[in-house]
Amino acid sequence: MDARYAFAVRFRLDPAISGVALEPRRFETRLSRRADPPGEDGWLFFRDNLWRGNIGDDRYFRELASEALGVPVTNVEYRAFETDEEYYDALKAEIHENLAEFKADSVSEVISKYLGSSVEVEY
Repeated sequence: MDARYAFAVRFRLDPAISGVALEPRRFETRLSRRADPPGEDGWLFFRDNLWRGNIGDDRYFRELASEALGVPVTNVEYRAFETDEEYYDALKAEIHENLAEFKADSVSEVISKYLGSSVEVEY
């Protein structure tokens, strides 16, 4: 089972000593975060951080990314939930077992509510 959340991250580098210059000072890269197995600690990352395929709290998420990367992050955009079929099936089964927690009537409603249309399943 394999799944990850993908983000576009923009950050800047500020030289720590005078007389040093960078060009460019701003960079963009792709950041991915492993998705925790369904039902285990951390599996609700999507519920806690995403809404309709976007990051729910931009400032908080920039702080998390800055801590993880060790540089000032200026922007983070959610791109996709990339998963294999086995993980996606397990995720949907776990969501189904916990529908009341999501205040939803179906698994597809939960996925749409949090991940939007950004699920990419690799077969």
